[in-house]
Amino acid sequence: METKVFEKRFGVTAVEKGYITPDQLIEALAIQVAEEISTGDHDLIGKILFEQGILTMERIDEVLVAMRE
Repeated sequence: METKVFEKRFGVTAVEKGYITPDQLIEALAIQVAEEISTGDHDLIGKILFEQGILTMERIDEVLVAMRE
């Protein structure tokens, strides 16, 4: 049987760190999906949350570091 490695996603890690709420993540995901549907491309969750003024670049970096742990 094959074992799969699952990495934590950016949004889940940001919620776990207390930087965003689950509702803020859901809203950012909705924006991401809408972008994908309308343009065929989408921004990263971190960029969406930054542009909404929810996350700072410092916190984005902290989430990225935590994802590697």
